[in-house]
Amino acid sequence: MFELKGRSALVTGASGGIGSAIAKLLIERGATVSISGRNEAALNKLALDLGKQAHVLVADLKDKGSTEDLIHAAHSEMGGLDILVNNAGLTRDGLAIRMKAEDWKAVLEVNLTAGFRLAQSAVKIMLKARYGRIINVTSIVAQTGNPGQVNYVASKAGMTGLTKSLAAEVASRNITVNCVAPGFIETPMTEALSDSQRKNMLERIPVSRFGEPEDVAACVLFLASIESGYLTGQTLHVNGGMAMI
Repeated sequence: MFELKGRSALVTGASGGIGSAIAKLLIERGATVSISGRNEAALNKLALDLGKQAHVLVADLKDKGSTEDLIHAAHSEMGGLDILVNNAGLTRDGLAIRMKAEDWKAVLEVNLTAGFRLAQSAVKIMLKARYGRIINVTSIVAQTGNPGQVNYVASKAGMTGLTKSLAAEVASRNITVNCVAPGFIETPMTEALSDSQRKNMLERIPVSRFGEPEDVAACVLFLASIESGYLTGQTLHVNGGMAMI
């Protein structure tokens, strides 16, 4: 089950912990994967680890032109595009009362607008093929909110709504659109927490551990597979029971 042999995928934000875990698992299951991000050195290092099925595509999603070119580049590089994983994300945290307009705009541009542009371009390819899988990586805070992150939360909640609407538009063409919403995942951000902060967070998680990037990747794999074909417009919450939505 969940085999992806012959499928081609684009993963944005691939140089991060979650993105690299997604790319690795998709390749392990047979897919050819274009890994995208801004850090070319990190992407090249990841590609060496992943092997010949990985293709590096450098793109800055804050730049409209770069975003619009990315789908075409992935399709050209791999000879097709069956799976889009919108994983790239940006945070510029701060209290709403003090938030700068440029911090609001930058986060919405990368987390929501760029994701829309990529999905819009990918759908044009998928409609012709009458097959596609679009997976948007959102967040637990899209449902719960989070003080100090009004821009980030708004962007992820917006992506959830976008997912539902797009899913309804393309379902008849065998294209599914879903979200994966991680909770607290072991990343450099959580590693920087103090012992007391980690303890307080863990007390809110019924399974008593932070998630691993591989936990998120496993859900993306399912949604990328043919076996998930009757699931669309949905959000898989990967949070250890922290929020049972």
